[in-house]
Amino acid sequence: MMKVFFLYPDRDFDMTAELSPLWETLVQDLGLETLFSTMAGGDKFVYQVVQRVILTRLEDPSEILYRQEILKDCLNHPELIHELYRIPLEFLDRKRKQWLWFSPRHSSPSLILSGARQLLESSLDLLHTLRTVAEKNSEHVLSKGFRRFFSMIQQELDDTYLSLVETHVKSLRFPGGVLLSAQLGKGNEGTGYLLRKPNPQTGSWITRIFSEKSPVYSFSLHPRDESGARILSELRDRGLARVANSVAQAAEHIEQFFHRLRWELSFYIGCINLEEQLKQLRAPFVFPKPYPLHEPTLSFSGLYDICLALSMGKRIVGNQLHAKNRNPLVIMGPNKGGKTTFLRSLGQAQLLMQAGMFVPAETFSANPVSGIFTHFLREEDKSMERGKFEEELQRMSQIVDRVKPNSLVLMNESFSATNEREGSEVALQVVTALLESNVKVAYVTHLYEFAHRVMEKRIPASSYISLNPLFLVAERLSDGTRTYRILEGTPLKTSYGEDLYHRVFAL
Repeated sequence: MMKVFFLYPDRDFDMTAELSPLWETLVQDLGLETLFSTMAGGDKFVYQVVQRVILTRLEDPSEILYRQEILKDCLNHPELIHELYRIPLEFLDRKRKQWLWFSPRHSSPSLILSGARQLLESSLDLLHTLRTVAEKNSEHVLSKGFRRFFSMIQQELDDTYLSLVETHVKSLRFPGGVLLSAQLGKGNEGTGYLLRKPNPQTGSWITRIFSEKSPVYSFSLHPRDESGARILSELRDRGLARVANSVAQAAEHIEQFFHRLRWELSFYIGCINLEEQLKQLRAPFVFPKPYPLHEPTLSFSGLYDICLALSMGKRIVGNQLHAKNRNPLVIMGPNKGGKTTFLRSLGQAQLLMQAGMFVPAETFSANPVSGIFTHFLREEDKSMERGKFEEELQRMSQIVDRVKPNSLVLMNESFSATNEREGSEVALQVVTALLESNVKVAYVTHLYEFAHRVMEKRIPASSYISLNPLFLVAERLSDGTRTYRILEGTPLKTSYGEDLYHRVFAL
């Protein structure tokens, strides 16, 4: 059995697995639509693949490193990846144009055998091509995944095997008719129908013409004998049933292999497309270092919002942070200072790292998380069915119902739809409960009372929390200029709304 194993070292990617019920919220809050579209390059199939792979996180650092190694080979040899990718595309194109299809469940053995044989015939030269590619490039790749794949192709698809398949496929056309054997069962009914190999032809053609023929008992059907033709067809199907089943399994295996090869290579095609765009922007990217799940780590330099850079078409300001065993992260500062962009960059980098990809930074290391959840500020409900604060609480309830230990929750101005005192109290209760559940929290907020109580560790009594907060502030120069850098600092009582007032109303 040929396995691709380009996304996992020991199994195939489950394309039917359901995504998190809140995945659409995550895509919206982190602006991932721009990322997926860039990676797809206009290909809808690649879009679907990269979306599903990125939203299906890896949690084992060894699996992350395994995928990173394969991706490095892909980036170093993009022409090889495109050459491999064309092979399953050609197979699917032939299948579509030639109407190659068979259904083992709803067809007669004759039709199953015919369809499976044609499918195998159309794939033989592509299997030859695949083996040639493997032979030429097996020494050029470094990753375990590609070396295993190329070694498997060379072993499974050697000359002996391919020649044998080609011989069997030709014989299944039955140029001399179908030779069957059967026995008489109870009531003289036929039983034990078997397909036999044709008798070998010996001697020269002259000898075969003039040699004595063995006696043959035969009969012919009248051209209009529909009932007789149907009975003969049924007898023929009985003899072909086992062979049809075997050939159908072989054809289905080849088809599934090409589908899987296309599916898993599509993800790396998307990564190649993304790398090309980042190089054009001269934006840095790096392969992150994953730590074990239970070692809370977050350290980076030059981290930026990749979706913002792609949509603006230029390199943007990056940030740095070293926050090992620091939880929660509380980000404050002036409006339009880059706080939300910073929060998005955290979520994007975490997702990309756990997809086995490079991240938009100069350096990045973190531990995987068991889930990523976002709670961002929303516009007021236009239907007026519920208030803004009620809507915030409902969305947070959905997160709490699904969050697990070692998850990451990104909160952007949560509970700001009510007054300072009430919002701070609710935020404190929610954040405390998340910390008790061993959840990492990054919170952009203007609620000074909340931040001040966290800083002084005046939180609801609990013996389960080891509180070690880190406070970050969006930098603002003395003249009011925003640098869009996020620096370590202390909670601020103001969001500099006065700056906006002067900008709007000053003469």
